[in-house]
Amino acid sequence: MEEKKELLIKIIVVTLGGLLNAFAMNCFLIPVSVYSSGFSGLAQLLSNLTSDYTSFHLSTGVLLAILNIPVIILAWKKIGPSFTYFTILSVGITTLFLELIPVTPLFSKDILLNSVFGGLIVAIGIGYTLKYGASTGGLDIIALVLSRSKGKPVGTYFFLFNAVIILTAGYIYGMEKALYTLINLYVTSRFIDAIHTSHIKVTAFIVTTKGDQLRKEIHSKLVRGITAINAKGAFTNQDKQILMMVLSRYELYDLSRIIKSVDEKAFTNVVQTVDVFGEFRKM
Repeated sequence: MEEKKELLIKIIVVTLGGLLNAFAMNCFLIPVSVYSSGFSGLAQLLSNLTSDYTSFHLSTGVLLAILNIPVIILAWKKIGPSFTYFTILSVGITTLFLELIPVTPLFSKDILLNSVFGGLIVAIGIGYTLKYGASTGGLDIIALVLSRSKGKPVGTYFFLFNAVIILTAGYIYGMEKALYTLINLYVTSRFIDAIHTSHIKVTAFIVTTKGDQLRKEIHSKLVRGITAINAKGAFTNQDKQILMMVLSRYELYDLSRIIKSVDEKAFTNVVQTVDVFGEFRKM
């Protein structure tokens, strides 16, 4: 019963996240030619380019779906079916509402207001989708795959990808639009960090009396190494274990569910990780 409830909540959150992304783009960003981040921004840019420089037009929603096909296949192969199903749901909902919601400024035609509030709404949609262990597709999946395989920071990849969008839009449509896009990206990234977490990698310290059972369950669900430290409760004098593991922010939701299913009384402290040296996957 509890698992069905969590599944339903996750579906609702992912659906609302897709709706918010589409709403922000069609009612705030697209009407004033300000570009979103990641694949959404790329879809916007390609949609404008096909309209302005070719005889045919592809909508932002259709292009977003097409661009996500290869990364969804990548997610299926590298991450797993459950994660991929929710990614497909998120991309599908976003694409659907991008086609259904009229492209028109909702409250104002002021480019700065639309940049800021559009970025805020996008951040809410993406932030809560990530918080509940799902993905909006595109760069999220690429970041997760790189994080799991390389153990290196992926912020550079995000920066370079978005920089290409900004510079291309600036070169073709004027640097003013590019600067407002930069404002939008800054607002989006800051609010996603506030909702979720600002670091790609985090370290979890789990204090539990069921160390062996919890280690087996984590290893069966997550591709992560664990360091077990013997400990004793200062107040209860009870023997315990501290399980230390470094993981990506995308895996926090799954970790919390695993801990709750094995030991509801476990104490978990999650701290920011600036960098990792050595073997990230086999600590």
